[in-house]
Amino acid sequence: MNTLRVTFSLLFAGAVAAIGVAASGDAFAAPRDTPMPAADETGCQPGQGMPVRRRLSRPMDAPAAAPAPPAMTKTMPQALVESVAQAGYATAIAPAYLPVDRENYAHRTPNPVHLAASDPVSTFSVDVDTGSYTNVRHMLDEGRLPPVDAVRTEEFINYFDYGYTVPASRAKPFGVTTEFAPAPWNHERQLLLIGIQGYSVPTSEIPPANLVFLVDVSGSMDEPDKLPLLKASLKQIVPKLRAADRISLVTYAGSTCVALPSTPGDEHAKIAAAIDALGAGGSTNGAAGIDLAYAQAAKGFIKGGVNRVILATDGDFNVGTVGVQALKDRIAEKRKSGIALTTLGFGEGNYNDEMAVELADAGNGSHHYIDNLGEGRRVLVDEMSATLMTIARDVKIQVEFNPGVVAEYRLIGYEKRVLAREDFNNDAVDAGEIGAGARVTALYEITLKGSRAARVEPLRYAAAKDTPTSGELGFLRLRYKAPDGGASQLIEQPLSAGVAEQASDRLRFAAAVAAFAENLRGGKYVDGFGYDKVAELARGALGKDEGGYRAEMSRLARMAGGMSTEPVADSPRR
Repeated sequence: MNTLRVTFSLLFAGAVAAIGVAASGDAFAAPRDTPMPAADETGCQPGQGMPVRRRLSRPMDAPAAAPAPPAMTKTMPQALVESVAQAGYATAIAPAYLPVDRENYAHRTPNPVHLAASDPVSTFSVDVDTGSYTNVRHMLDEGRLPPVDAVRTEEFINYFDYGYTVPASRAKPFGVTTEFAPAPWNHERQLLLIGIQGYSVPTSEIPPANLVFLVDVSGSMDEPDKLPLLKASLKQIVPKLRAADRISLVTYAGSTCVALPSTPGDEHAKIAAAIDALGAGGSTNGAAGIDLAYAQAAKGFIKGGVNRVILATDGDFNVGTVGVQALKDRIAEKRKSGIALTTLGFGEGNYNDEMAVELADAGNGSHHYIDNLGEGRRVLVDEMSATLMTIARDVKIQVEFNPGVVAEYRLIGYEKRVLAREDFNNDAVDAGEIGAGARVTALYEITLKGSRAARVEPLRYAAAKDTPTSGELGFLRLRYKAPDGGASQLIEQPLSAGVAEQASDRLRFAAAVAAFAENLRGGKYVDGFGYDKVAELARGALGKDEGGYRAEMSRLARMAGGMSTEPVADSPRR
């Protein structure tokens, strides 16, 4: 009886301590007096990290900052059971937790309408990310509408191939396509399409690649759409690796280690075995993993080749350096060595979209979300050159609209890429990269002078006069650097004010994608052009549609229309 009392007292004290730690904001991080394991560069075992205990109803790497006090999310017996597990003891009791959604999306206000008379210049950086579209596709396929902040319109648009003409040689890294035609949601307005197409390089001609896959093997990755999907996706690339390539696997959980030292790409069996051996367990010390991954990339650095860290994760870094800005600064410093960073997102529940996107931006890379094996193959195999090989750096676009022709304009999307006007000529300002064969599409909604669809009252005292360039809609400028750096180069061309009688399939489909995303964001700028009309417009502009991606978008629009009869509210996930 005395033993039972002592045991209960110890367990109750553990429960109280656990609740106190949770209330302080470090409920599931490593104890403050416990040093983190040092980085291991000699290899590691599957699931190596923090001690792996029997999982309860959620992974042991839950957030460092709990969303609500413990009393609101668990009962005293539940806290008691958890304290036992944290002490290192197994238990067969599975407490029932309320669902905790820790997904994180950066809030960005949609671009406003600008008067050309007072603000004629629009400047932004290119963006080849596609993660927003596939993440939202994942949500819709699960039967739920996305939070507003998960939707980035430019990433929807840039997911699709619009059949732009590919440059004939590497002398000109990309070609430019423009089109100007009525907007489908209001024929009193027009859409200006600006398309950039990078030159294409056959896989066999990609320079030798030094790839370091930085893999999150924390406990939360032990779900079918996370580590198992990641492993299956990684194995898709193995048969494509060549003898001249080098590949390394670095894992991180509570500690970091090298699961596969830099290995020649043609040792397929060895690489596949290392991927198969990956297992999940522990907390998430991603910052230390980044350091070790870059160290491995530096060891295997290939001069004149592709040198890239590919970070694959489902969520937060809850141990070590966790601030987004601190991590961005660290990666921005490391990119100076010529090693880029690409991020791949997986799963849901604790998916930190904001961090994944911003780290990729800081690392001169792109962000993608893998929601199924087909997407994993698309990113890592079918579009390998676009994902890995940079052909133009710091690419910026600037459009000067002619106020004698244009009353209003609005850039659709690219909120996270808008630049100040003076940044266009400043080579010290970082901008987006374009990979081999990659394409970038931007859409402006234009209201011409005299249109009845103007959203903003004209200026009373604006100078009204004809100009010698009345046949020009505006003037397009593009600035970029070569992959190895140096001074930027400038491309300029006027934009004709002539409006096409009918938009091409290319522009109609791009408009459908933009309207789909804008509806998911509340539909403020699409004049009631709802999901059904979006789906109909997309179906009528499918074109060749290799892979069925366009038809799938039409299907998703119909599904979204059936889930809600009113605009989506602002995202609660912040």
